[in-house]
Amino acid sequence: MLDDLVQDSFVYPADYKEPKKYIPIYQVTLVRDGSVKTNDKNLTTPRQAFEILKDYFGDTDREHFVIILLNTKNKIIGINTVSIGSLSASIVHPRELFKSAMLCNAASVVLSHNHPSGDPAPSQEDLEITRRLIDAGKVLGIDIRDHIIVGDDIFFSFREKGLI
Repeated sequence: MLDDLVQDSFVYPADYKEPKKYIPIYQVTLVRDGSVKTNDKNLTTPRQAFEILKDYFGDTDREHFVIILLNTKNKIIGINTVSIGSLSASIVHPRELFKSAMLCNAASVVLSHNHPSGDPAPSQEDLEITRRLIDAGKVLGIDIRDHIIVGDDIFFSFREKGLI
């Protein structure tokens, strides 16, 4: 109330000009961060994805959630680490996951994360986040081809088990 009275009673000089406001201008860029060797540039089976991901994850001691980015012919565009979590969990938000897919013009993605315990069996949280990400992908027009959980020299494919 007092602020309104003060503003109403203040008179600007006749030659007063409102200061200009500036709007930031942004440029969004994608930066290549490295590479992983592979014999196959086209991804056709969960086993191919596992072989690439096994090398990518290495011997990490925490959960890493990554996506393999694919074009319309299932050619691998790249791999992006979406999040790095703790020993038994990794927080994944659709906004962060699909950001790199959109920047790369990916037609589809393969979700993946590792289980440092070595057991690739999916948890209830794994099932729930997969369903949530599939739904988000449908809205954006980006297909989720599979979700692969990597363990010690073994993997679990949601597509092979009929969960996608």
